[in-house]
Amino acid sequence: MSDKEWYSVSNAEQVASPALLLWPERAEKNIQRMLEWIGGDVSRLRPHVKTHKMGEVVKMQMAAGITKFKCATIAEAEMTAQAGAPDVLIAYQPVGPNAQRVAALVEKFPQTKFAALVDDEGVLDAVAKVFSGLGKSLTLFLDVDCGMHRTGIEMGDAAVDLCRKVVDTEGVEFGGLHVYDGHIHDPDQEARNAHFEKSYQPLADFVDQIRAAGVEVSLIVAGGSPTFALHASDAEKVTGARWECSPGTTVFWDAGYGTNFPDLGFEPAVVLLMRVISKPGSDFVCLDLGNKAVAPENPLDKRVKLFGPLADGELIGQSEEHLVVKTDKVNDFAVGDVVYGLPWHICPTVALHMEAVLIRDGKASGERWHVKCRDRRLTI
Repeated sequence: MSDKEWYSVSNAEQVASPALLLWPERAEKNIQRMLEWIGGDVSRLRPHVKTHKMGEVVKMQMAAGITKFKCATIAEAEMTAQAGAPDVLIAYQPVGPNAQRVAALVEKFPQTKFAALVDDEGVLDAVAKVFSGLGKSLTLFLDVDCGMHRTGIEMGDAAVDLCRKVVDTEGVEFGGLHVYDGHIHDPDQEARNAHFEKSYQPLADFVDQIRAAGVEVSLIVAGGSPTFALHASDAEKVTGARWECSPGTTVFWDAGYGTNFPDLGFEPAVVLLMRVISKPGSDFVCLDLGNKAVAPENPLDKRVKLFGPLADGELIGQSEEHLVVKTDKVNDFAVGDVVYGLPWHICPTVALHMEAVLIRDGKASGERWHVKCRDRRLTI
């Protein structure tokens, strides 16, 4: 199937631009692909909601049998609980007022089991004080730095002591380990495999060290999308603990992961619709896709993969509401023409849009799914 056969919308004139278009049947295929990688054992799957930030997608995943979810913000945790999820891990330390905010969620959604991360004794004490004061207990996972050096505690004696303190402290419970390997994103499969093995072998020794201190490690939540297949296939053999995989981007996919990880077999489910708003020169056009509509953190040539006649165009400038593309096909376009493109990084792109326009049978259906968690506030 060619690009045009799936990404073109027959009634595009009814869609204001720039717009986030969502093909739910493609997202559903990606969910099924996730289940295939995990061997059908949904109990080992804890997808991250940060990519989509939509309750409707959580419900799609629950309809496939998925009951456990991971998130990064308090708002994402609330959205996921509102969708009816039984188990939500906030993969973030609840610092400052967030301990109270998590407690508010626990009070409001008793049907949902919440958990969070910890890598700092001060945070542990603050969370324990809040929850013991309520006569409740929050499950905490030790956040382990396996090489990314973004968050987490270094494997060793101090980390073992922190595990021990979680076990011994009123108001909290020890849930296991959280190990995120966002630094492992080698496009070459063999290099990725080798990087994975190098990062995770020390984890096995660390788990043995924790167990020797009298703390049982029965659950590890680990990985993102690039290493999903590795975690799904044989990661449990590394430590003997139950292993939950937490990919996120897999549900929508994007140009970046599609380029670097075609071996995973996911397909794009979200496309950006934009329009030509000006043709001020003989060799470039201007589109209404500024950096407020597509994730701008990558270099200019890795923000959106344009389809159609502009596929070989050169992105030469972007500002808040404009994207300038150099092309020798200027005469192929009229001002107002629709252009489609695939975001290079889908997660922050979704967060720039208030809603997703659902595409069914090649048409904008009139349905809109609210990107609820772009608003970081609680509704409690």
